[in-house]
Amino acid sequence: MKCSVCKNKIETIFLNKILGSHVKDAKGKRHPVCSKCQSEHTTDEIRTKL
Repeated sequence: MKCSVCKNKIETIFLNKILGSHVKDAKGKRHPVCSKCQSEHTTDEIRTKL
């Protein structure tokens, strides 16, 4: 799985759970975001980049 912001591969753990989270866009679609992008940007900045 790839990060929607930086396009880097997100690491997965047991049962393909990602190390990061999902952010919903304006339409309600979920996008995976890595923990590095989460720490560098706010949620509103990430939503504008999607």
